[in-house]
Amino acid sequence: MATTITMPQLGETVTEGTVERWLKKAGDPVEKYEAFLEVSTDKVNSEVPSPVTGKIRELLVQEGTTVATGTPIAIIDEVGAAKASAQAKTSETPAEKSGEPPKSRDAMAESANMEPVPGFNIPQLDVKSAAASSGTPTMFPPKSNGQREEAALRGVSPAVRRLAREHHIDVRGVRGSGASGRVTADDVLAAAKLTPSGAATAAPTEAPRAPSKPGPGNTSTYADPIPGTTIHLSSMRRIIAERMIESRKTAPHAWSMVEVDVTNVWEWRKREKDRFERDTGVKLTLLPFFIRAVVESLAAFPLMNSKFLTEGPSIYVEKDVNIGIAIGLPANLVVPVIKHADKLSIKGIALAAGDLIERARKNKLTTDDLKKGTFTVNNTGANGSFASAPIINAGQAGIVTMETVVRRPMVQDDDSIAIRYMMNSCLSLDHRVVDGYVASGFLADLKKRLESMGPRGAL
Repeated sequence: MATTITMPQLGETVTEGTVERWLKKAGDPVEKYEAFLEVSTDKVNSEVPSPVTGKIRELLVQEGTTVATGTPIAIIDEVGAAKASAQAKTSETPAEKSGEPPKSRDAMAESANMEPVPGFNIPQLDVKSAAASSGTPTMFPPKSNGQREEAALRGVSPAVRRLAREHHIDVRGVRGSGASGRVTADDVLAAAKLTPSGAATAAPTEAPRAPSKPGPGNTSTYADPIPGTTIHLSSMRRIIAERMIESRKTAPHAWSMVEVDVTNVWEWRKREKDRFERDTGVKLTLLPFFIRAVVESLAAFPLMNSKFLTEGPSIYVEKDVNIGIAIGLPANLVVPVIKHADKLSIKGIALAAGDLIERARKNKLTTDDLKKGTFTVNNTGANGSFASAPIINAGQAGIVTMETVVRRPMVQDDDSIAIRYMMNSCLSLDHRVVDGYVASGFLADLKKRLESMGPRGAL
């Protein structure tokens, strides 16, 4: 039976998607729930799982093509139903075919020793041996390793498979702790911590890749640029370019910068970071301290948490404070959002930001993660930037940066000189929404809040 796959709708407001990359080609087998396509929208890249088990008959849309949601994009010849039916017929005993129950103890035992249900990696109970003796029933593996491995793979969810790939773990060698022996994410993470002599079997790792060189077989990409070649933009890169041009053309950008003494914050973080990571598993950086100061300054200067509306025209002052975090990835740029950041403590912001950054790096963000941002923070200092003039995220009034922290001799109030941890903070603003007076007031307030933080109190 043929199943037609259509372009999914990856979000309420998403009306189209781009076939970014086919993970399977025509003729390839595909398991139910196995990712076979990567789709790009104006919000996020997502892997699309197959709804059936079968073989790819035809790919109807070429890579890089944008189509409306609901458009047919592939045809899969379903084999799961036919295979299950054939297995069911093969497993029928003569008594079952006649509708009569097994007449002997041995027949009952034979009936119980069927192949495991596809999707469950479990050993089989030798009921027949138990019937012949008074000893404890013994466990024995399926009839072939190939059948056992195939069943094990079918029982692993797409998310767990992806996690296994990221940690180079072969799930066929992992003992499952889930229902009916199913391999779970915790099982994969536990296997990843084992030594090479442990029970988990590591999947073969890729050999170190030599530097790419121009040639007929090499394709230059944004993540792997090759000198002397042309990079064909992915749909995500095209969207980023369009949004940047749109923002620059629409919003008159202005720029300002302050220098902040973050010595106290630095010492506070240094005091707390080991305990915080031990308790939460998340590294404590300066980012959550900075975001906490930003949301407090936005409360003092609500025009910075606003947007310009062409209808009217008018300015809408946002009720919620949702902070976007600009994250640069090898192939693109994403800005996931911490919703209601003003309601979170420094610890809460650290956990929320850590989760978003981790999922961004693993390409696991959803469209909801990228929506409803009202102001953006950019940690350009993570790469050593001293000062920058970022482009405003469209629909917002400003974006502020954390630049690199440097140790410098500074003159103190008593004219003494001390080594302090100093950081620049840069603000790009939509001059239609705020004037320099408001923007400089916001930056001055942000500086004051950061310099008065720590090293005391609780996170």
